[in-house]
Amino acid sequence: GIIMASASLILLWAMAILRADSLPDKNSLLLPPTNFTINVIGLAQVLLRWEPNPDQEPGNVELGYRVRINAPQEEDYETRNTESKRVTVLHQGFSASVQTIPWDGHSLLASNWVSAELKAPPGSPGTSIMNLTCTTTTTLNNSNPLRPYQVSLYCTWLVGKDAPEDTQYFFYYRYGSSTEECQEYRKDTLKRNIACWFPRTFIRSRGSDLLAVHANGSSQCAAIKPLDQLFALHAIGNDDQKPSTEWFLIVLVATICFILLIFTLICKIGHLWTRLFPPVPAPKNSLKDFLVIVSPEKTVSSETEIEVISYVEESGLETLEDSVF
Repeated sequence: GIIMASASLILLWAMAILRADSLPDKNSLLLPPTNFTINVIGLAQVLLRWEPNPDQEPGNVELGYRVRINAPQEEDYETRNTESKRVTVLHQGFSASVQTIPWDGHSLLASNWVSAELKAPPGSPGTSIMNLTCTTTTTLNNSNPLRPYQVSLYCTWLVGKDAPEDTQYFFYYRYGSSTEECQEYRKDTLKRNIACWFPRTFIRSRGSDLLAVHANGSSQCAAIKPLDQLFALHAIGNDDQKPSTEWFLIVLVATICFILLIFTLICKIGHLWTRLFPPVPAPKNSLKDFLVIVSPEKTVSSETEIEVISYVEESGLETLEDSVF
């Protein structure tokens, strides 16, 4: 019995040691960030910010952070910064989490997650705009050589299916750091705004930023729920189209270059053909050669006859003169 009791104590002691070894060392577990906040800094744009845990013991490990976007769409990424800007729709709310991680692949364990969120803005369901579509149009801008192309924006929508009749919508767009409110609306029969026209915008014709649009509203009968939407410029119908005059010039220059190329090739081919197949000499024209030979002889004979006649006349005069005297 004593032997069995001793064996049991030894086994329990070994199991306790193994369990202690299996638990993470508190020094190997990183501490979570502190003061994690989410703030709206623009239309459909938020800033996530946090601070390193002040109780984290300094060491030889470089620290980083893993950020997880929980809503409206899930997304994970890593960063060494303590803040991060995100472009996202906000009418459904926004939530995210962040944890501390070893940046250099150290065996230290990542910290626990800390989370923050933005509540969805208030509003009655079915009152926000529906079927929002936007198109951009690029035109030539001669007044500003630094921005040769001017981009206009046109957006249309439908009134929310549960929106009261007195609902009025207000429309905005943001591109980069520039935000504008619509000044030119098109209205339905109840005088409600259902389309917006921005004849001049800050949108760059070849920009890579997302176009963010926002529509909110007001009513005496209900709280109108806002709507955000993001557009990639290459995906909305006319942004990369060139003015017709420029297309005409491009086609004209291309046509001229093509004609010159064809003409050059024809000349080179003709020169090569002449060198490969030189022309055969034509037979001589015997009648033409005979005329060329005979003609000078006739001229010489005529001159000789004239000289002889002249000499005879002079001789005759001398004979008459001698006979007289």
